[in-house]
Amino acid sequence: MARSSTVRTIFSSAGIPALAVTVIGFFGYIAVLGPNGVLAYQDVRQQVAEKSARFNDLDKRRAEIRNRVDLLDQKRGADPDLVEELARKRLNVAHPEDLIVLDEAK
Repeated sequence: MARSSTVRTIFSSAGIPALAVTVIGFFGYIAVLGPNGVLAYQDVRQQVAEKSARFNDLDKRRAEIRNRVDLLDQKRGADPDLVEELARKRLNVAHPEDLIVLDEAK
């Protein structure tokens, strides 16, 4: 019986520190190698840079489209040059003096 009590004392005195080391090791592993860990941080920064560049491109395109819409605003009077350009594209017509360049790649 003395031996059983000695083993129980050793396990009870070493059990809590062993559990604490295991929990700390787990959280340390997650902090370094987890999906949001230190090693994944560089990938996240790269993705943010790519998304920011894409956002800037889309924002620039949106500004261009907004400008064209503003030029076609009926309240202020539509821009005659833009109306003529759109009509030519939609109706597939050209002036006799226009120079037409065909794109063979399309």
